[in-house]
Amino acid sequence: MPGMGHRSRSAAAHKRRITAACALAIAVHPMLGAAGAESRDRHAPAAPRHAAQAAHVAEAARRFAVPEDWIWRVMHAESGGNPRAQSSAGAMGLMQIMPATWAMLSARHGLGPDPFDTRANILAGTAYLRAMWDRYRNISLMLIAYNAGPGRADAYAAGRRGLPAETRAYVARLAPLLRGATDKSAPASRKEPPSWRDGSLFAARPGLPPQAADGEEGPVALVSLPSLFIQLSRREP
Repeated sequence: MPGMGHRSRSAAAHKRRITAACALAIAVHPMLGAAGAESRDRHAPAAPRHAAQAAHVAEAARRFAVPEDWIWRVMHAESGGNPRAQSSAGAMGLMQIMPATWAMLSARHGLGPDPFDTRANILAGTAYLRAMWDRYRNISLMLIAYNAGPGRADAYAAGRRGLPAETRAYVARLAPLLRGATDKSAPASRKEPPSWRDGSLFAARPGLPPQAADGEEGPVALVSLPSLFIQLSRREP
């Protein structure tokens, strides 16, 4: 019947439209997810900032050509902004610097004897962060080295060893925030002193079971950012 044929053709056309719409939604969905993640990275809330520390963070950012937001975020992750913080393993101050690493950094940069001094501790942590960037040119590996030592970062990059659960969580939390902090041009690499090659700035965090500390429970995403730092006309002496 003519009427039935018309309804059949209309139903078929309607079905084709629904199928096409579903296909489009499936195709667009992952793109929306990626765009959303990118937007979250760009518009993530700033790390908490304390007026008493702001001048020292600005000085460290200028001296070592590191984005201020990086310093604030690492500081907040490590100590919560407490200049008297001290871990059970001996890590000290805002940037949670280990005693042996503090001694090297203080001697190199003339930071004085007190690792809990706000200015000195911020400068020391920023100097090390910069050295690890120059070593790896990769945000994730820089953070692994900052948290677990460059020896561990080297072994992880070479596929010889996994990462502690705490380090994986640390990188997963901070890397997207640091990646979105700046898109300015990077200066030429600066080689860190050889004595830092196997040193660790931070102790492993207490409370992790041995299997978590030494396990290989999945990789972290290695975030490269070749154009990161501001080119300075004057290098630190």
